[in-house]
Amino acid sequence: MNLPNKLSCLRIILVPVMAIVFLLDWAYAPLVAVAIFIIAACTDFLDGHIARKYNMVTAIGKLLDPIADKLLILFALFLVVEANLITIGFVAFCGGIIIGRELLISAVRQIAASKGIIIQANIYGKIKTFVQDIALPMTMLLKMKEVIISGISAEFFEVYQIICWTLLAVATLLTLISGVIYFVQNKKVFSQNAD
Repeated sequence: MNLPNKLSCLRIILVPVMAIVFLLDWAYAPLVAVAIFIIAACTDFLDGHIARKYNMVTAIGKLLDPIADKLLILFALFLVVEANLITIGFVAFCGGIIIGRELLISAVRQIAASKGIIIQANIYGKIKTFVQDIALPMTMLLKMKEVIISGISAEFFEVYQIICWTLLAVATLLTLISGVIYFVQNKKVFSQNAD
């Protein structure tokens, strides 16, 4: 297994570690969990960069990388829901779109793989992931409400909360748009001629 694939595996391993830390009964646990999230997200950039620069792109890497990305995002989303950090209706809507999109894209990848077609992530998916990588860890920090209010102010927390909600809404919109583009770009997968 080459270095990029090892980095993808490391990202997968870091996901449950992040979740366990976030759920700890400690005021600064969300901050440590977010640090783990950032490290994991950085491995996403690093593995792709190394794979392309040193010609280490492999079929397993093309499959491992998006799986690791999805796990990181979905776990972070579940943690935000579990901690009740956002109005339940809003987060349910955002979560439904994000999870639905990832499931549908995974299905398309499986169909493509069965036909010998390997689909790589496109630029729109990368932009979507980048915004999610900002929105979700920022939202996870809302769990530190008491620390933020006592350390800074209640007004700051309210503004920060609005920023988090806005970023999550933008991330959800980009998720929807990138999903539509993904299907349009890969419609050949559903063609009978691709059998």
